[in-house]
Amino acid sequence: MKRYLNVLQLFWRTALAAELEYRLNFLIAALSSLGNLVGSLFGLFLFYRTGYTFQGWSWEEALVILGIFTLLQGFAATLLSPNLNRIVQHVQQGTLDFILLKPISSQFWLSSRTLSPWGLPDLIFAGILLAYAGKRLNISGVDYLLGAVPLVFGLISLYSLWFILGATSIWFVKIYNVTEVLRGLLEAGRFPMVAYPTVYRFFFTFVVPVAFLTTIPAEVILGRGEFVWVVGAAILALGLLVVSGIFWRFALRFYTSASS
Repeated sequence: MKRYLNVLQLFWRTALAAELEYRLNFLIAALSSLGNLVGSLFGLFLFYRTGYTFQGWSWEEALVILGIFTLLQGFAATLLSPNLNRIVQHVQQGTLDFILLKPISSQFWLSSRTLSPWGLPDLIFAGILLAYAGKRLNISGVDYLLGAVPLVFGLISLYSLWFILGATSIWFVKIYNVTEVLRGLLEAGRFPMVAYPTVYRFFFTFVVPVAFLTTIPAEVILGRGEFVWVVGAAILALGLLVVSGIFWRFALRFYTSASS
């Protein structure tokens, strides 16, 4: 474990040093994140401007959902996208051979090799949004800590799904459209699940687990989460994490390497 932590520190230090050579990108990323957030707030405002509510979700409570969704976007932009989207390149260029020869887990290497600071604006805006909603709703620090538990499980689930899709590049090579479909489906998480018809709620809970990413953590923060759903989030996260490792090892059986 200590060896992996040392490697992770080295990975991220060199990645940040390389990325910060282009500091103007941070301003561009901040403006892009701000534009996305304004668009999301405007879309939510269109529902609430006439006094309409999502079956018991007030404006401030809906902002908690949006804050968590924005945090997930920041997490994806910081860690998932810059790492997992490169699996395709490694397969195409044959550089996956060198990764497989390294004396550490190839899944760990592929999942943590780089770190992008350009997702930081989303994380900052998410914090501001959650703090504002929390102040209006009198949410305590303990509530946020409790909500962090299912949120962490949601992050693990999101990573696992993304990695599984990335692993399919062993067969299909170009999977950019597949990851974009996943990102599009995750957009449903910016609203409470009660905003959707019953069929869509079932789909976004048991097929594509969007509810476990945003709605369930938000309900725990608001003090109305059910323990069974938190347990379900834990089982889902750990299950998908194990499946991602098994699927990666299975996929490598079909990898013929660049020299074959």
